[in-house]
Amino acid sequence: MTEHIKMPAVTPVTRYLADGDQTEFTYPFPIFASEDLAVYIAGAKQISGFDIAGAGATSGGIVTFDIQPAQDAVVMLRRELPLERLTDYLEGGEFSANSINTELDLLMASIQQVSRATEITLKYGEHEPPGIAQLPSKLARMGKALGFDDDGNPVAVSLEGSMAMPDFTAHGAGAMTRSAGNKMGDLISVKDFGAAGDGITDDTIAFQNALAAHDGVYIPQGEYLITGTIELISEKSLMGVGHGSVIKAQSNGFDVIRINGRNCLIRDLKIDGGDCGILLRGIDSECTQNTVINVQIHNANTGVMLDGYEDTDYPCYWNNFYGVLIERPLVNGVHLILSGDGDTPNANRFHKVRVYSKGAETSGYGFYIEHGALNNSFIDCEANINGTSAQACFRVGAGSNKTIIVNLLTESWNSVPNVQLDAGSQETVILNLSATSNGPAIWDHSGGNYDALNAGYPDKNRLRKTSVTDLKTTLMRYDTEYIETPGTHSVDLSHSIHLVNATLGAMTIELPNATDAEAAEITIKKMDAGSNPVLITEDDGDGPDGVEFLLGGPNDYVTVISNGLKWFVTSSNRMGGNTRYAEASGTYDIDMAVDTYLISSYGGAVTARLPPADAAEAIGRPITIKKTDVSGNSVTVTEQGGIGPDQYAQVLTTQYHAITVISNGAEWYVLNRYP
Repeated sequence: MTEHIKMPAVTPVTRYLADGDQTEFTYPFPIFASEDLAVYIAGAKQISGFDIAGAGATSGGIVTFDIQPAQDAVVMLRRELPLERLTDYLEGGEFSANSINTELDLLMASIQQVSRATEITLKYGEHEPPGIAQLPSKLARMGKALGFDDDGNPVAVSLEGSMAMPDFTAHGAGAMTRSAGNKMGDLISVKDFGAAGDGITDDTIAFQNALAAHDGVYIPQGEYLITGTIELISEKSLMGVGHGSVIKAQSNGFDVIRINGRNCLIRDLKIDGGDCGILLRGIDSECTQNTVINVQIHNANTGVMLDGYEDTDYPCYWNNFYGVLIERPLVNGVHLILSGDGDTPNANRFHKVRVYSKGAETSGYGFYIEHGALNNSFIDCEANINGTSAQACFRVGAGSNKTIIVNLLTESWNSVPNVQLDAGSQETVILNLSATSNGPAIWDHSGGNYDALNAGYPDKNRLRKTSVTDLKTTLMRYDTEYIETPGTHSVDLSHSIHLVNATLGAMTIELPNATDAEAAEITIKKMDAGSNPVLITEDDGDGPDGVEFLLGGPNDYVTVISNGLKWFVTSSNRMGGNTRYAEASGTYDIDMAVDTYLISSYGGAVTARLPPADAAEAIGRPITIKKTDVSGNSVTVTEQGGIGPDQYAQVLTTQYHAITVISNGAEWYVLNRYP
């Protein structure tokens, strides 16, 4: 509002009798926003098909209809405000004149609204003492008319006599007798409110009035032309006889059915045309636990749309679709979106929902899960779409998380993708995909952020993070990366084996930080025979076994594993031999714990005694013993229970003298001796 509204003393409602040509109708009272004006035609509240101008003006404004109301239809324009307070003033805060004026205007408008509501009620005269205003109890007034006793107070009057209706008693034991009126009230037909169902007469008002008066409305066989949206608020139902009950939109410029509440039911009917065949969104309440069963949607721009919309308090959750056929959609078959600041559509269930272009030039997708979370599931669904115009059979968008797809059949041509996973989509699950389009079975832009089983082509299985207690495999395959460009390469966890060719220059292979790779195992192997080295380092870490690891020769390799804190070498042909340094005198027993023993005899002569040749730890393992000190004290190599290698006690007399020996299980042999 650019200026302060001056609230006039005016009744906030006006009515017109339409002439069949007029599309503009004025309202002579102010409204604060266009949402404050309720528009009715023939008593049915409209939610689309018109524009409101003049919000914020003291003198009112104009309502312009897209299609002129029918001749002799009553058009009512009424201000309807939520009775709530929008402003709260802080203690000691600024006191804005504009703010208090607006608050007083809202208060005055609310008073006018309440005053108008009381004007049209049945009430006692001004100069008459009021009597009893309470109706008789429900049990007392059932099947009776409202009358007045000798004191003018309301009483229940019997319908016997000329007012009586014939009774109805169902066949079978225990059946109760009911009046015909009570029986006929069980099922309200849209034809009870004037619907023609001839495909020519505008039946919009009949649907709107029927749903305003009753929770459940039956649609007999016929074609019901509508020119505006049919709205279902909480607990409302529309039920037909099957696909012979057709709701046909005059154009694709409006949504055919909007579900704005919870616990609604739509079943056994056909919808033809419209911008959206069925749109679910929470406006004045949460949009949850709604069910659509055995419905066919034909020629709509989008067949079914679920919108998280604008308010997180009114989410679009837990809705159910069974046996829905969407034929010839012009944009998308099924579309989950978030058009405002609300929550994404979550935990909705689609079972046996089929989208079939059937020659129509569908421009979007069979299923497009643009936004959604917490297991929106699609089970036994099908997308058969036009390969000339469509983008993908099934698309999982960047705003989706934990989408579940089970037993999906996709079909198209011209390389249309079967399932497209956008970058940003998370934790998609695909089970049993029958991909018959000649595009990619799974066109992945998510970086592998999905799980698949019996899905994809040519490899139909993909498991990401899995814990297995006991695994037996016939053949193991590893993702392998080949690297040949000089410089630094940061490897990730998408491959287990990295084959490196350093022919063109030295390389540095940087492992991810061990804290980001718990339990991951990586092998790096140098493939070339050149002299350029391959250095193994760690991103912001010390490297394998706390050092930088070097591969210098052809076929040098290292395998490392992370415990979540550090990388450890588990195998390599570049690992140094284990060595022990000992300062001894007298007898020193060789325990075979290391490969090399460096012995100083500076404190006195040493007898280095090997274990018996038939000892399990000795057989087939070479051992080197070397004298390291400058003294003249000798190091004599002998054998427990035997003489020594080559049947001699081998004596090392000078610094750096060394001997390498091995056992064949019967005796020790000298492999090498220096000098």
